Amino acid sequence: MRIPLLILLTISLATPALGSAEPGDLFGVWVTEGGGAKLEIFPCGNKACGKVIWLKHPNYVNSSDGPVGMEKVDRKNSDPALRNRSIIGLQVMEGLSLEGDWWRNGSCYDPQSGTTYQCKMRLESASELRLRGFIGFSLLGRTYTLSREQSSPVKTANNRETKYLSR
Repeated sequence: MRIPLLILLTISLATPALGSAEPGDLFGVWVTEGGGAKLEIFPCGNKACGKVIWLKHPNYVNSSDGPVGMEKVDRKNSDPALRNRSIIGLQVMEGLSLEGDWWRNGSCYDPQSGTTYQCKMRLESASELRLRGFIGFSLLGRTYTLSREQSSPVKTANNRETKYLSR
């Protein structure tokens, strides 16, 4: 009786859970923590990239951030020539390549600080993405949780419809 139980246990541990996310399921629209922005993650060559496609507050609401009522722009960018770029449509992730379960060796740009970080990310489930931004070592960073957009399809920054997983 022990041998069949051992075989069953081995098979169950070696088989992915039903409904688990595949690395390719990464692509689509993701909502940031707090719901302030939506990012579209899309393939760019054999890597993953991402851009801002929606902001809860697309215009400045506080004069300490920018001119109230004006569209939010990349005003904290270290390159003065890039400071007038709209945040909506701004590519904020690039160069992430798949290694096992992780998308690694990419960079993530934070327009709120004007800083570019190394980043890696992994699907925890079909509806949850963990993104870690860091400088130098992964231990010296911060982890963000993004949730898959579950509403009806919207036009993305590429002006095309995005399909959502219904898991």
